[in-house]
Amino acid sequence: MNRIFRLKVPVLVLSLAVVAPLAQAQTTLTQRPSWLHRLFAAPSGPSGSSAEAAQTATPTTNLPSTPSAQSNTPPPAPQPPAASPPAQPAAQQTPATPQDQTQAPSTDQPLPGPQAPPSGGADIVVRVNEVNLIFTVTDKHGKFITGLKRENFGLLDDGRPPTAVLRFTQQTNLPLRVGIMLDTSSSIRQRFQFEQDSAIEFLLQILHRDDRAFVEGFDIETDVAQDFTNNVDLLNQGIRKLRPGGGTALFDALYKTCKDQMLTLQETSAVRRALILVSDGDDNYSRVQESDAIKMCQRADTIVYTISTNISPSKDKGDDVLKAISDATGGQAFYPTKLEDVAIGFRNIEEELRSQYHLVYRPANLRMDGSFRTIYLQANDPRFKVRAQKGYFSPRPAQ
Repeated sequence: MNRIFRLKVPVLVLSLAVVAPLAQAQTTLTQRPSWLHRLFAAPSGPSGSSAEAAQTATPTTNLPSTPSAQSNTPPPAPQPPAASPPAQPAAQQTPATPQDQTQAPSTDQPLPGPQAPPSGGADIVVRVNEVNLIFTVTDKHGKFITGLKRENFGLLDDGRPPTAVLRFTQQTNLPLRVGIMLDTSSSIRQRFQFEQDSAIEFLLQILHRDDRAFVEGFDIETDVAQDFTNNVDLLNQGIRKLRPGGGTALFDALYKTCKDQMLTLQETSAVRRALILVSDGDDNYSRVQESDAIKMCQRADTIVYTISTNISPSKDKGDDVLKAISDATGGQAFYPTKLEDVAIGFRNIEEELRSQYHLVYRPANLRMDGSFRTIYLQANDPRFKVRAQKGYFSPRPAQ
């Protein structure tokens, strides 16, 4: 993606209930921002029933104790008669045409990547006309919010509400495909052993039976010390083999890793792909640009979490680079204030990977042209912040 896409258009409503009179709708939405309406209404019909059945029971103890947050759902919308068809969006939105819904027939085959073999399920994957989106919700203090339901969110895909919500689950346990990228340039020599120890501890805690991880060092070149495996001993040995020294080609390393390690993954079911990048963010040797590296991460449907090794009191240009990469891919940047906090960054990533939501929807007017489609996902409650990937690349026609 060419840096961060910010979509500045009014969020529209996709309601599965009959539209209430304007005065009543305004009363119902008084607790939300004036520009944000509820996207996901209560389930109605076969599609809604299957989506509701897919939700998992999750405690709501992490929600704030204010009256508006004690209930996981907004005030109920009026229910339609049993035989009533779904309503059109409350805002002035052109109804989806049959071409919108049938333009890209559904298939179980993964989409071909633009520069690599087909890619399986991931943090955000389009399977012809279905999008899988993994996202995180926090409060203003950064505490993870669980227990929310689909009606607590609004979504625009390429400026339009989706035509259907197929599944919504909480605290997903999708298998992980995680890569540890350790900066081995000479600038981090004094901190390198502590970074190794923290990475090993992270892998010991995060890897479950169906998860896999790889370990890589980079300076002016990349060194995959251990490819994807579930064996923590092999990963440990790979981390210990890495040695610091040389210049820094951060963007080259990120581009190549997403292209070679993540984009080429062959998966038969949905997984979460994530990279943990430990670096000071400085780059003095890359041939590709920062925007090229970010775009490849988005093509590979990979979330990037960054941990800065700059422990000085003030942030520098490298810290801004790490934030730009993580923001664009739906991850988060961590800035330790002392060396020991590097391990805390790894623990925060571990917690986040186990405290996420999984949304599957059918986008409107999906064209098979390989273009970038922006995603704008927002919580109805302004106290909550949603962190998700900024968009994805639509598939290209089969050759």
